Amino acid sequence: MASSTNAIRRSRRNAAGVPSPWQMFFSGFLKHPVMVGSIIPSSDRLIAKMLGPVDWANTKLFVEYGPGVGTFCRPILEKMAPDAMLIAIDTNPDFIRYLDHTITDPRFVAVHGSAADVERIVAEHGHEAADYVLSGLPFSTLPDGVGPQIAAATQRVLRTGGAFLVYQFSPKVRDFIAPHFERIDHDMEWWNVPPAQLYWGWKD
Repeated sequence: MASSTNAIRRSRRNAAGVPSPWQMFFSGFLKHPVMVGSIIPSSDRLIAKMLGPVDWANTKLFVEYGPGVGTFCRPILEKMAPDAMLIAIDTNPDFIRYLDHTITDPRFVAVHGSAADVERIVAEHGHEAADYVLSGLPFSTLPDGVGPQIAAATQRVLRTGGAFLVYQFSPKVRDFIAPHFERIDHDMEWWNVPPAQLYWGWKD
């Protein structure tokens, strides 16, 4: 009973007239290639490895930048506590509309906006800080100055002990997060197309 309730609460994936996740993702890439990091969604292995270090029992607010079609959103919601919240921030209004239609979990909020405004967005939703922030944004192709601005705002919005989780296809992303996080763990996920760089920047 619980699993069926969760499935209803999480999504309406097959509603008539709603594009498939692959259609939405590919369309988003064609419209905004600079803002979408890959032409296909992340693999299950990448998702599992990226979320592995998260302390779900003590997570009250999880933030995601660039959620796309919700590839990470659903696994996050499956693991989050009943009283936690997931805020997904995207500059693409098509993705936001898609997420609003397909994910009905009351713990989920999709925000059309910039990750650079994460502090304001978090405050507007009743929180002082985030426990974890996840990003698949292509930092190296963002407009000049935006990447460093997002990294700095992320460091400020995280609670002590929280982490900035970043998956990327270029190791250059470390240059953006290193000035703001002294402790950064790194791994690779080869079973992804393309292979991905994984970083966890901890706010000690």
